[in-house]
Amino acid sequence: MLTIFWDSQGPILETYQERGTTVTSATCCDMLQRELKPAIRSKRNGKLSKEILLLHDSTLPHTAAHTLETVKQLKWEAMEQPPYSPDLAPSDFHLFGPLKDALRGRRFSCDDDGKAAVRQWLRVQPKTFFADGINL
Repeated sequence: MLTIFWDSQGPILETYQERGTTVTSATCCDMLQRELKPAIRSKRNGKLSKEILLLHDSTLPHTAAHTLETVKQLKWEAMEQPPYSPDLAPSDFHLFGPLKDALRGRRFSCDDDGKAAVRQWLRVQPKTFFADGINL
């Protein structure tokens, strides 16, 4: 499973969940602290001193009290989505839809080949692709 954090400039962090593992609030918090914060620091110099606003979907790991407390400790803000909202996050339709279309019908001999195809697809998107997804 791909988890991706992105902004109008492009991908900030992409991680892949190992087969058979489950995303929990603990793994989500660990990712925010140990992976996302350093990625923002290295790829978006100066952004950590500004407001970081996360738009998560409404799945339990993202809305759990532990996750929300971690976001608060990082001095970030998580946008709230109404429970059972029919609205999709921009990643659902702007990013994952075209990615699925690009990979549809392809077979990969191993997970690493699939990951490489995702990375390549992310790299070849025009500079405006990610900004267009934010500015919908």
